[in-house]
Amino acid sequence: MTESSGVVASRRAPGRFWTHNDSDDGAVIYCLDDQAASCGTWTVAGAEAFDWEDIAAGPGPEAGTPYLYIGDIGDNLAVRASIVVYRVPEPESGASRGTTPRADVLTLRYPDEPHDAEALMVHPTSGDVYVIVKEPSPSVYVARGPLVAGPARTMEKVATLPVGGATALTSVTGADIAPDGTRVALCTYAEGFELVLPEGTSDFDAVWAQPVRPLDLGPRPQGEGIAYSSDGRGIVTTSER
Repeated sequence: MTESSGVVASRRAPGRFWTHNDSDDGAVIYCLDDQAASCGTWTVAGAEAFDWEDIAAGPGPEAGTPYLYIGDIGDNLAVRASIVVYRVPEPESGASRGTTPRADVLTLRYPDEPHDAEALMVHPTSGDVYVIVKEPSPSVYVARGPLVAGPARTMEKVATLPVGGATALTSVTGADIAPDGTRVALCTYAEGFELVLPEGTSDFDAVWAQPVRPLDLGPRPQGEGIAYSSDGRGIVTTSER
């Protein structure tokens, strides 16, 4: 691992995590334990690594099976007509090397214009896929689940967040939804934030209108990955460089 650009907690093996490189790598995901030691390297069958930026966990076609969603959502020049999210059943960690089943290719497009993005989330029960763009006023887009491979699905814009700024250092670079669906963690290269759904609220999208709480994530050279632990009681981050 040289450019960890996303991280997510394993749903199969508590205390383990999945991550991937940003660039100069193939379609590969890496398992890490809670000491950041390797617990397996897996090639994602049927996937290409154009600009992988984040990874998330969520439900999928087979009930009771945890899935990984890998966001090929980077677009530095904002020219891509569509972006891709690869969905595969989460592998059994522990093998030194392996290959996943062929990935579902979920093609998404924005309702307005191309955007660069580095933050991907999946709701733990609905399977809604959220993308936060890497811009001074970061917009949140969603593709409602369940998603199936096939023609491009047009996302809808649901919010603009009160974080970010005019410099790259304040752009949103990673995000995750807590396993119980009540909180959202965000990171920029240097900072962290959390939004909390009001108690008793069933509409998850109400979370985007809540006050942004700062999170102290400690020093990171170039923070790009953030994830809740599988029990939702902790937060893990990774950094490029």
